Amino acid sequence: MMIVEFTVFSTFKFVAVKLSEVIKQQNNAAELFSVKASRARLFKEFKEVQREKVADPDIQLSCDDNNIFKWTALVKGPSETPFEGGIFQLAFAVPEQYPLQPPQVRFLTKIFHPNVHFKTGEICLDILKNAWSPAWTLQSVCRAIIALMAHPEPDSPLNCDSGNLLRSGDIRGYQSMARMYTRLAAMPKKG
Repeated sequence: MMIVEFTVFSTFKFVAVKLSEVIKQQNNAAELFSVKASRARLFKEFKEVQREKVADPDIQLSCDDNNIFKWTALVKGPSETPFEGGIFQLAFAVPEQYPLQPPQVRFLTKIFHPNVHFKTGEICLDILKNAWSPAWTLQSVCRAIIALMAHPEPDSPLNCDSGNLLRSGDIRGYQSMARMYTRLAAMPKKG
């Protein structure tokens, strides 16, 4: 009886180890496929960006020469907002699971906005979190960020000072602060 139990246990252990190895190989293959698919998608977006440079003058999106997963963008501040006339730089860190997972995007240019963390540049935007869809592209993310600049959401602030100004109805105070930081950080220096 003891020999049979030992043999069954040994066989079960051998099968479990082999199964574990097969699963690990499949996971490695899936990760490799994911990275290849992600690269292919990013190369496609890169080609589209090259074609659209003239078509969309509000966004200049570029890929790092050495890393397809690192991008930067220059976006123009939307007209009729305190950001008008400013050029804001964004940094994109694209995960290897893109487009199944959203890119991490942050402002490199200081901006006074309720949905942007003043120190880190982190952006509170639903499409970069729980409302992400693989249909979004890096270009359309830039468009969504420009829309957020024009239409802040003070009820979910990362910058409490700017959120409090808007929630208290001090639109003039908010716009004055936002315009000041746009002039200081996002406009070319004269002279």
